[in-house]
Amino acid sequence: MTPAILPVHGEASTSNGHVHTKKGPLDGFGTRAIHAGSEANEETGAVIPPISLSTTYKQNGVGKHKGFEYSRSGNPNRNAFETTLASLESGGAHGLAFASGSATTATVLQSLGPDAHIVSVNDVYGGTFRYMTRVATENQGLQTTFVDLENADDDSIRAAFRPNTKLIWIESPTNPTLRLIDIPRIVALARAAPSDPLVLVDNTFLSPFYSSPLLQGADIVMHSLTKYVNGHSDVVMGALILPAHRAALAEKLRFLQNAIGAVPSPYDSWLAQRGAKTLHLRMKAHGTNALAVARALKRSPHVEEVIYPGLASHPRNDLAYRSLAPHARVFVDRYVQELGDDAGGFPYGGMISFRIRGGAEEAERFLTATRLFTLAESLGGVESLAELPAQMTHGSIPPAERALLGIGDNLIRLSVGVEEEEDLVADVEQALEFALGVAKASA
Repeated sequence: MTPAILPVHGEASTSNGHVHTKKGPLDGFGTRAIHAGSEANEETGAVIPPISLSTTYKQNGVGKHKGFEYSRSGNPNRNAFETTLASLESGGAHGLAFASGSATTATVLQSLGPDAHIVSVNDVYGGTFRYMTRVATENQGLQTTFVDLENADDDSIRAAFRPNTKLIWIESPTNPTLRLIDIPRIVALARAAPSDPLVLVDNTFLSPFYSSPLLQGADIVMHSLTKYVNGHSDVVMGALILPAHRAALAEKLRFLQNAIGAVPSPYDSWLAQRGAKTLHLRMKAHGTNALAVARALKRSPHVEEVIYPGLASHPRNDLAYRSLAPHARVFVDRYVQELGDDAGGFPYGGMISFRIRGGAEEAERFLTATRLFTLAESLGGVESLAELPAQMTHGSIPPAERALLGIGDNLIRLSVGVEEEEDLVADVEQALEFALGVAKASA
């Protein structure tokens, strides 16, 4: 079968189903989302790549194939989607898709070999924390030092490095307290370290639309594609994107991708590629809606603290603006110019965390009173979701460590969807009034 992964610009050559293109001028983000890796099928002219379910491919002679041999090693749909991913993550040249974000994490950490040491942001996703401390530590002797990369000074971060430090793991914003990491600062410290560790940024929360960590010096960008890139809560998948100068590392990771075999199905790859086509449109709506909800939360007497880096009142709002991808900055500047002082900040992704007045009882009352925000784990879909991290997504983190991170029973995380802005604001306001108004009335 002819691979459906022809280049956007120039000529192409294939190796094991992976296309190497001669690129022309770089198109805009939305244009790349729609066209990169999604060229019309040469055999039929189909505008949308067909789903290729075959697990094996005919050879015209021993070793003479059309770029595909066995679908674990390469599949037209997965390869096409990997082309899309490499194009969407600005500065990217190599994209690798995996069966889940957790499988992506596992592959990266396994690539470090035995007895390695990593430095990780302390407020890391619970599943990543679990793999680092309970799986990689036991199975490969991995040692992890958790550091507050937002507030620690340079000397403290340098002190965490060891001779066998091979990787620095960053989430920015972190999950769920939305701490912001100055990526170029961490990259500079890594480059000066004797062990020359790689810098990985989990870019799930902001997506390739709002942030471009490779342009800030990162070596690897990771995504849970389950979230914003797919965007419809119907696919579990993960990805790594690397720049051109990390080609050798990309090949090592691609070898592990094939050897371990945690690859996504053709159908899931097709669905996620379809979802990615509207990423730029959805992220703008997620951001503007989230900013409106954040403003409403900030006005409410029932809220102790609102954590949304896009708010003008956020202490690291300047860093949030500096961290914007070039294409996102154009959108943000236009948005702020149009709204003026009424903006109250700028769109910065769709994730908000806030502390409701009270504790677990008030939090649960809020979470069960919302009409549009569904009480559920995960994030990044078109629908709005709400959850209680201390008892849900971050329940695997020991209570004492959760307390140090500020993940208390009154911390609520919102994934703001793309519904009508006014409806979402009204839903949050009525749920707050129910949760705290009832408490006051019964007091």
